[in-house]
Amino acid sequence: MSFNLEEQCHMLLREEPFYGAVSRQVSKRACERTKTAAIQYDLEARTFTLLYNPDFMESLPPAHRTGVLMHEFQHLILGHLTTRLPFSPAKQPEMLLPWNIATDLAINSGLVDKLPDCACVPGRGSYAWYPVGRTAEYYFTRLVQDQEDKAGPFSEGSPTPETLDDHSSWGEGGCTDSGEEGATSREEVVANKVLDGIIKEAVEKVEEAEKRWGSTEWGSVPYHLRETLRKAAHRVTVSPEAILRYFIRTSRKSGSTSTIRRINRRYPFIHPGRRAKNDPNIAISIDQSGSVNDEMLQKFFSFLTKLGSLATFTVVPFDTQVSDEQVYIWKKGQKRKWERVRHGGTCFDAPTKWVNQRKFDGHIILTDMQAPKPIRSKCQRLWVTDSYHINHLVFQTDEKIIALGG
Repeated sequence: MSFNLEEQCHMLLREEPFYGAVSRQVSKRACERTKTAAIQYDLEARTFTLLYNPDFMESLPPAHRTGVLMHEFQHLILGHLTTRLPFSPAKQPEMLLPWNIATDLAINSGLVDKLPDCACVPGRGSYAWYPVGRTAEYYFTRLVQDQEDKAGPFSEGSPTPETLDDHSSWGEGGCTDSGEEGATSREEVVANKVLDGIIKEAVEKVEEAEKRWGSTEWGSVPYHLRETLRKAAHRVTVSPEAILRYFIRTSRKSGSTSTIRRINRRYPFIHPGRRAKNDPNIAISIDQSGSVNDEMLQKFFSFLTKLGSLATFTVVPFDTQVSDEQVYIWKKGQKRKWERVRHGGTCFDAPTKWVNQRKFDGHIILTDMQAPKPIRSKCQRLWVTDSYHINHLVFQTDEKIIALGG
């Protein structure tokens, strides 16, 4: 009887919902040339593909089969195939083996009981003196040193270290390295977008199940990795035009009016239709607390200038409070110089209450995110910060967060 990978993936979905959600977005193909298993990016299909040797998978107990699948999917979600390569394979091919082992050690720290004996595991075998639970970059640095010193797994007389799975396709087609320092290939960009989509959908599936059933659906995914994945899933980079489309599409228009000139779709010729205004009524609260330095404030005003070329909106400066005399209308096409009018602490309740008391279709908050979680917003709320603070959030939220470039 041939090995049935789909049955194993179905079991993974029951036992490990997050990994199961990732699995559903990855192509699978039996490959006898692959010694064990491998995850790679298919340049032609522009999808990630799991290759597996049916005989190898069949030889494993069920728990180890699940562990191998989780191992492959962690390579994917941790960016080992796409963005984390710390060197150029073309210039330093001798670094490939240490990096391959390092990524396995980082992953396998949390999968010790779910993997066959051939796996590289910190604290075991040739890696007995390697601490558990470190990053791939940490293990890579140590392995490179051991390789130079002919120590540890690279000791003289020791067999060449091997990894559980095949990493030989990493870097093909420019998906991890373009050959020039600082350069990014077109295929790498595409691969990263595909990966972002996989992570986003998997996280949303888990969060949706959590809300529905009231229990965690992350399975054995470590807490620190859950938070990293949540941030990645909710990190959205969009243009000002896309922000306006977001509010137009998802917000209920507060200025809609009834008119007999439009037919009511539900009750034709009985009740009047509704005429919705085309432009959303947007409030943009700008954090002017002391923790927002002048450089960040200038960046926020630059963002407002771009948004101001597209629409009219209400600007709401705040720190721990909002003063009505400091609120103003930024008219479409208008240009303004940046200015600081407040410099106290930070309280997101203040602008949220101010907006909640008025009729707005959407609320954008420009901030460094350094304050406790605010009260619920009555309209769509979106957060805008910089690339540093999006990774240092004081609170977690399901609302969209945008990191400004630069």
